[in-house]
Amino acid sequence: MKIALFGATGHLGQGILEEALSRGYDVTAIVRDPARLTQRNDKLKVITGDVAQPASWLDTVRGADAVVASLSARRDGNPDSVPANASVLLDNLPKAGVKRLLWVGGAGSLEVAPGVKVIDDPHFPDAWKPEANAQGKALDVFRASKADVDWTYISPAALIEDGERSGKYRVGGDQLLVDGNGVSRITVPDYAVALLDRIEKHDALRQRITVAY
Repeated sequence: MKIALFGATGHLGQGILEEALSRGYDVTAIVRDPARLTQRNDKLKVITGDVAQPASWLDTVRGADAVVASLSARRDGNPDSVPANASVLLDNLPKAGVKRLLWVGGAGSLEVAPGVKVIDDPHFPDAWKPEANAQGKALDVFRASKADVDWTYISPAALIEDGERSGKYRVGGDQLLVDGNGVSRITVPDYAVALLDRIEKHDALRQRITVAY
């Protein structure tokens, strides 16, 4: 399996990179600052590029079975870049002959009741709202797109944290998944497992899903 990964230097991106390499994937990490990616592996190629500038990566992703995008606005402080980058990928991946796109989404747009979203909770941290709103707008971009791209927008549980890889998870749709104690959580390694499983199973096409325990 050959994948191109945007955001490999981020927290979730690192988890996805490690899982992909453990599966023997050939991974091309497209990063703005290669110095921030210290991992070395015979299956890993690091390329300098910016998702917002397709000319810097179009040739690089040709031949990939899938592109994975784990992008955040926190480093640059520009939430509008999240839906904008979704549009850039949808518009340009067909030019490179890539049909499969996995997007690391947010949990804020998941429903906890009809018409009520996670972000609507009065206890939802204000500091998280710009990113959550941006991810909600990115979901709107995907759903409105007519591009010839089989995208999957994958929302994590309400709580995603470092922890063990169990290889176990549940898949849901637009509603927040909780366990028997009412808790919605997943570890970074198991989120990465769930995301890469979607490539291998070739399912959840043009859908938003969520994964949790």
